[in-house]
Amino acid sequence: MNTESPKLEGTPLIKPSTTEHPLYDAVVEGCRTVYDPEIPVNIYDLGLVYTIDINDENEVFIAMTLTAPGCPVAGDMPGWIIDAVSPIQGVKDVQVELTWDPPWGMDMMSDEARLELGFM
Repeated sequence: MNTESPKLEGTPLIKPSTTEHPLYDAVVEGCRTVYDPEIPVNIYDLGLVYTIDINDENEVFIAMTLTAPGCPVAGDMPGWIIDAVSPIQGVKDVQVELTWDPPWGMDMMSDEARLELGFM
């Protein structure tokens, strides 16, 4: 009997973050200061931040989504994140890209966000 779990094939839907970078935790905390104006939870715990990629030059690339493509702050949110992350000591540059693939779902929220919104 084969007890190995099946291997997943293909590329991941979301590029992994550079969690080992020394600035990673500070960038996450910067993202946590940005809130979706319609939901009283920060964008990181809502699961809107898909990837935080920090290169050797301390340039930060953030891939994120919004709760819905028609979100009224779609044009503003990337600037809010840049404003929150740019002042972090050591960060050289910040770029934010909105993506709709994969689409956001409530299952992407942290347990803290679920609790805050009454889903737990």
